Amino acid sequence: MPNSEEKKSVGEVYNDLMGKDASFNVGAEADICMMLEGTYPFVRGGVSSWVHQIISNMPQHTFYLVFIGGQRSAYKKMAYELPANVVGMEMHYILPDEKNLSKKMPRKANNNDFGLWRKVISSFDNPEEPIPHDVLKDFAVAIGTDPYAINDLLYSKDSWDILTERYDAIDSEGSFVDYFWTYRTLYQPLIELCRIATHLPKAKCYHSISTGYAGFLGALAHASNKVPFLLTEHGIYTKERKIDLSLATWIKSKSDSLDISMHSGMDLIRRIWINFFVQMGKSAYQEAYRITALFEGNRKRQVIDGAPEQKTVVVVNGIKTSRFEESYKLRPQTPPHVVALVGRVVSIKDVKTFIRTIRGALDLYPDLQGWVVGPKEEDPKYVSECENLVQSLGLQEHVKFTGNQNVAKIMPQIGIMMLTSISEAQPLVLLEAMASGIPCIATDVGACSEILYGANTETPNLGHAGEVISIANPAQGVEMIDHFLRDDKLWRETGDIGRQRVLKYYEESMMFDSYRKLYQEGIDGGNRI
Repeated sequence: MPNSEEKKSVGEVYNDLMGKDASFNVGAEADICMMLEGTYPFVRGGVSSWVHQIISNMPQHTFYLVFIGGQRSAYKKMAYELPANVVGMEMHYILPDEKNLSKKMPRKANNNDFGLWRKVISSFDNPEEPIPHDVLKDFAVAIGTDPYAINDLLYSKDSWDILTERYDAIDSEGSFVDYFWTYRTLYQPLIELCRIATHLPKAKCYHSISTGYAGFLGALAHASNKVPFLLTEHGIYTKERKIDLSLATWIKSKSDSLDISMHSGMDLIRRIWINFFVQMGKSAYQEAYRITALFEGNRKRQVIDGAPEQKTVVVVNGIKTSRFEESYKLRPQTPPHVVALVGRVVSIKDVKTFIRTIRGALDLYPDLQGWVVGPKEEDPKYVSECENLVQSLGLQEHVKFTGNQNVAKIMPQIGIMMLTSISEAQPLVLLEAMASGIPCIATDVGACSEILYGANTETPNLGHAGEVISIANPAQGVEMIDHFLRDDKLWRETGDIGRQRVLKYYEESMMFDSYRKLYQEGIDGGNRI
C-alpha cells in the first residue's frame, strides 16, 4: 500500500491530467469503504450514476473508494467530479502483468500458504458451496501479507504441484497448455485482492456494488478485518458472466470439427471460468450481512445462486421526481409523433431493432420520428452499423442520433419512450418518462414488466404505464406504437398511471432512506452476521 499523499481538493482530483493515477489520500479513514469494479468514477452509466447519487445524498457519511480495473490504460480520466464527502481513493489494476514482478529468486515456499491454496482452488473447481469463512480469512491474511506470494504462485515447485494435481483431478484429456495459462490468469488477481483486503484503511462498513472481483474483495476484507460487508447488485453479475462465457469466441468449442489444434479441450476452460465466477459470487453472498436486489425477480435469482434468503432484500432505484414536474406540466394533450430510445448506443440496447421498428411504424405514421438519445463513444463499430442501417432503410429524415441531452427538457417533445434492450436491470429512463406522463414500451427484461405493470406488492394495482414486448420483435413494437398514438385518451391515461406509480414507489428519497438504514445496520455490527 502506498503511503498517504498530501490531501488534494476534489477539484484537483477531478482535473487530474490524462493518464495519471487519480488515487489520493490513500489510507484515509472513512465511514463507508466502497468497492467498485470498472465503473465509478471513470465510466458513465446506470451503476455509476447510482453510486454518485448515493454518495452525494449521504453527506452525513464519509466514503473511501477502492477502484478495481483491468488495465491502467482503460481508465484515463474520471467521468464524475467526486463529492466532497469522498475522503480518499485508491486504484488497482488486476490483469496479470509479469513485467512488474519482483526478480525471480529461488526460495523455499511457505507450505502453509500452499495448503490454503489447495483448499481455495478446490473450492473454485467445485463451487457447489462457498469457501468456508475460516479458510477465506486465513487465505486473505496469509497471502495478502506475504510479499513473495505472487512469485510463489507463478514460479515455485509447490505451485506447479498444485496445478498438475488440479489438472489431473478435473480433466486429463483437456489441453494442459490451455489449463496452465488459464490457471495463471485466473488466480494471479486473487493475490492482488488479498493484498488490497489486508491493507484497507479503517472503515465502519464495506460496500460492494457487484459480486465478481469487487464482491470477492468485500468477502476477503470482511473475513480478514471483521468489518460488516454490504452487497448491492444491480444486474446479476454471475449470470451475466455465464452468458458472456457461453458466447465467448476466444474459447474454442471442443465440438468444433475444424479444430485439430491443441485447443481441442477448450470446453474445459469455459467450465473453469464459469465456476470461478460462480464461486466468487457465492463467497460474497456468504460474507455479506445484507444483499440487495433491484426487483423481486433478481432477488429470487440471488437465492437460486446461493444467497441466504434471510439476507436478501429488494431496494428499488428511485429518481428525483421534482426534476420532471415541469416536463409533466408541458405535456401536450395529444401525443407527439416522436418515439425515443434514451441510452448508450451499444449492442445490449439493441438499437437496430429500434431502427427497424421505426421503419415499420412509418407505414402507419409517415411523419414519425425516432430519436436515439445517448452517448456514442463506447462502441464506435456498433454506432457505425446502426448509422449504416438507417441509410440502407432510407431513414435519414426519420431517425436521429442526438447524443446526450437534458432528458427533462426533451420529455414534452416525446410521445413514447421505447427500450428494445436485450438486458436491463431497472432502467431509470422508464421512471423518468413515467414521471413526465409519457407511456413506455419496453422489452420484457429485468424490472421492466414490474415497472410498467406494477409489482406484486402494489395494492391496489394502479394499472399499465405502458406495454412490454418480446426481444428483437419490430412487428410487436409497431403494434404497440400504434396502440398508443391512435388513441389520445388512452395515451394520457397511461401516462398518468405511470406518474402515479413513480410518485408513490420510486421517489429517490425512499431509496436513500433504505440505504441509510442498511449502512446503520452495518455500522451497528451487521446484526453480528
